[in-house]
Amino acid sequence: MNQAVAKQPNQLTPPLLTVQGISVRFAGVMALTDVSFQVQPGELFAVIGPNGAGKTSLFNVLSRIYQPVAGSVTFDGRNLLRLRTYQTARIGIARSFQNLGQFPNTTVLDYLLLGRHTRMRSGILLGGLYIGMTRSEERKNRAYCLHLLNLLGLERFRDTPLRSLPYGLQKRTDLARALALEPKLLLLDEPVAGMSLEETEDIASVILDVKEQLGVTQILVEHDMALVMGIADRVLVLDFGRVIAQGTPAEVQANPDVIKAYLGEDFGGKASLIPPGNEAGASSKAQAEYKEASILGQPGGNASNDALLPTDNSR
Repeated sequence: MNQAVAKQPNQLTPPLLTVQGISVRFAGVMALTDVSFQVQPGELFAVIGPNGAGKTSLFNVLSRIYQPVAGSVTFDGRNLLRLRTYQTARIGIARSFQNLGQFPNTTVLDYLLLGRHTRMRSGILLGGLYIGMTRSEERKNRAYCLHLLNLLGLERFRDTPLRSLPYGLQKRTDLARALALEPKLLLLDEPVAGMSLEETEDIASVILDVKEQLGVTQILVEHDMALVMGIADRVLVLDFGRVIAQGTPAEVQANPDVIKAYLGEDFGGKASLIPPGNEAGASSKAQAEYKEASILGQPGGNASNDALLPTDNSR
């Protein structure tokens, strides 16, 4: 069987997002210090780090919740730091959240329609009358939401209240709600937190589908190292608010500073998080295995999960 190979971002095109020298301070505490990176269009870019490293603070800067004390952020040619929080949705930035704040009695389809608010032009009055342009607009938006439900495997739950769904499907629905915006940049804040192995594999397959079929640029914050190293194109590592490594998954896993941040001082420079001989191509191989399993109806099967994990002698 031909394995599906994930599309790689074009390194020759201008970056979609450029973060330069960002610093965030709370009173005397520096949450982020001189953080810089770029994200290319179509890239799946991961941000990792121990608890308290500043990952969520970085997301809150990109979402315009936090205002940095220094640095610049350019998104799609715009100065992002000049925008207010609500304006980020209008320029094409969507976000899913680690902690769900859904409306429990809302159906799955109606919840996705909430994510289409920037695409609706009818207003409250015409929406209440539901005539003319409003009716046509409603049909168009519902059709797009049904397309997303089909892509994410949620079509049979379209009329199900959110409170009736298991946790994993609620998280997937939140991802679909963010995609309903038709974003240029999708911020995924710990999308597999609290999930079982099977649910994690399902979400990994969905994230790759979003990359390949919708072409959406994604920034992923996640603690699940097997997931990150298996599907990300590039990885940024934060520790105490500073960038300590940046590169491909193989490069990051072999970086002594990263090993030290996760495993402690005694392991720095003495261990590798990847088996010898697998330094190159780990991400592409894992992406292909996730996709093949998805095509077979078994998202992220056990074989692909094993491929992401270090062997016993490398732990």
